[in-house]
Amino acid sequence: MRHDAGGTPVGEVRVASGYAGDVSPLLAWQWVQSGEAVLVDVRTDAEREWVGFVPGATGLAWKQWPGMAMNPAFDDGVVAAAAGRKVVLLCRSGVRSVAAAKRATELGLQAYNILEGFEGDPDQHGQRGRKGGWRFRGLPWRQG
Repeated sequence: MRHDAGGTPVGEVRVASGYAGDVSPLLAWQWVQSGEAVLVDVRTDAEREWVGFVPGATGLAWKQWPGMAMNPAFDDGVVAAAAGRKVVLLCRSGVRSVAAAKRATELGLQAYNILEGFEGDPDQHGQRGRKGGWRFRGLPWRQG
């Protein structure tokens, strides 16, 4: 069975506290393609614009730049995006998306964090994109 960088089998959900669980980028994409889930990218607008984005994902910042203040539109936005489906949440490295998944769960949604995030963990040189993540896994994304 294939495993993601964190050791979780690609098709399995890792148990988490306060939300439905953690899933590999590949499983999240399978759910999105099947219509079972909606992908919500919780990175800032600037991150999605400059670093890249997933076509068709709902862009809904968890925190807003500058100052990283909470996005007051998050609650209504994530509930509207879910439309009765699972929600898979994506951020840069899988940290903000955990907080967003916990909040979405409090709102009554079945919410999952996408392991590794969009860019993955930093490598030995402090650079992202070479050690896991949505882009590294070859999943759909665009820049600009």
